[in-house]
Amino acid sequence: MRLARRSFISKTASVTGLGLLPGVAFAADSPRRGGTLSAIIQPEPVVLTAAINTAAPTGVVSGSIFDGLVDYDAALQPVPALAQSWETSADGRTITFHLRPGVLWHDGQPFTSADVKWTLENVWKTIHPRNQATFGKVETVLTPDDHTVILHLSAPSLAILSSLNSNGAQILPRHLYEGTDVLNNPYNNKPIGTGPFVFKEWNRGNYIVLERNPHYWDEGKPYLDRVIFKVIPDAAARSAALETGEAHYAVLSPVPLKDAARLAKLPSLRVTTTGYEWVSPWLFFDFNVTRPGLDNPKIRQALAHAVDKNAIAKIVWFGFGEPAISPVPSSLRAFHDSTVPRYDFDPKKAAALLDEAGLKPRADGNRLSLFIDYIPYGDDFKRTAEYLKQAFKRVGVEATVRSQDTAAYTKRVYGDRDFDIAITWFAAFADPQIGVTRAYSSASIGKNIPWTNGSGYNNPKVDQIISDVQGEADQAKRIEAFKSFQQIVMSDLPTLPLLEMKFFNVEAAALRHPPAFGDQVYGSLRDFWLDISSDPK
Repeated sequence: MRLARRSFISKTASVTGLGLLPGVAFAADSPRRGGTLSAIIQPEPVVLTAAINTAAPTGVVSGSIFDGLVDYDAALQPVPALAQSWETSADGRTITFHLRPGVLWHDGQPFTSADVKWTLENVWKTIHPRNQATFGKVETVLTPDDHTVILHLSAPSLAILSSLNSNGAQILPRHLYEGTDVLNNPYNNKPIGTGPFVFKEWNRGNYIVLERNPHYWDEGKPYLDRVIFKVIPDAAARSAALETGEAHYAVLSPVPLKDAARLAKLPSLRVTTTGYEWVSPWLFFDFNVTRPGLDNPKIRQALAHAVDKNAIAKIVWFGFGEPAISPVPSSLRAFHDSTVPRYDFDPKKAAALLDEAGLKPRADGNRLSLFIDYIPYGDDFKRTAEYLKQAFKRVGVEATVRSQDTAAYTKRVYGDRDFDIAITWFAAFADPQIGVTRAYSSASIGKNIPWTNGSGYNNPKVDQIISDVQGEADQAKRIEAFKSFQQIVMSDLPTLPLLEMKFFNVEAAALRHPPAFGDQVYGSLRDFWLDISSDPK
């Protein structure tokens, strides 16, 4: 089965002009064993298990603790990991995985097919924000022996093989989770995985320590003895840590965007843009469509016309993004629909629509007051909120920007639904079924499942499309269905796509690794090593 391939080189062309590198290979180097990698993680994860929380910081750390059934290469093709091989039946309704023998959990217990079966049935299909849809057509899971997993589907599901890595479908140890409250299991914060590094310590607010797994199945790896993820909330301090060599590695655009070009010119550092191909990130904001006023599509359309996406891309995000017209990024070429309804920047039209909706300016010039909450993942998101505040002000809408930590933000948006506008970003992944439809499915509304439907949007036609594409074996029909999906949601406008984002890494010149996997940002550090002798400092 072929997976959708993103054309990433063209998307990084504008940033390579700033001195950023699309990728770095070290084929001639011989890896050296030993050393401690100092990495930066920001913000601090809420939990350390991506099976129950798909937030980016959790995925970055847990990707070295857990393995997936597969990894994804630069072309987004699955390559063996815990599954050595797999095959799909001719009718697409049976997928068989052959697991790697001799793999151990970090507590010494054997990894078996029972772990995969239990996790699929009790986590992926029940509480995982993406996998409830991705694995929705799986009817039964058979485990004829410890190293074979057979999925029987009610209908083919072309998206499954696009979401089987350690982030997309993280496998939990059944012997530690069965019969417990999965969401509150203590091992969520002291995880036991099968990956190259073993969880050692979490000093909250300061650091997370992982140590080399001496029994890792990939013989000779990992090369590093230890990885320390440091929590550094201040953006300037993160830049300084990388510049001085206190930190070797940081992902997800870890420094202020204006600093990226400067750091890329330093001989002790490099700035790269690979490893995000699997992610396809898009920035957007949810309207709370159940709020009085925002339940009117005309008002939502008016606010959309008040937003200059080009200004957000160039000024707020310093060119590390392109204006988005649809929730399906243009990088997913087959699925993207460029003919969706658009809401071009037009403050006069915005004001006229507000007038038509009955929101005429009061004596103080204001028509409406609302709150803007932003995901607390850095200054870029805060600046986005401040820009929206100013943009709305020009059309007579008074906005108050609120900040909070990640736990409070997710509870406010996905649990209490106590917000007006919430800024966040999602990964679209290689198939819209995996990363896009979760923002519009009514099944998750108000269930406090982060990174799902925050807007409260409920459209039976859209829910039916989401259900239909899960079991459609004909990719051409899925593509047409996804284009209908985009037409509907961009007309109803429960969310406003803002940017197709461009993330980057900052790495020490002494840090070595092969060319990045397509899912490297959430992958493991098993192939990374430190060549201190090459450090120009």
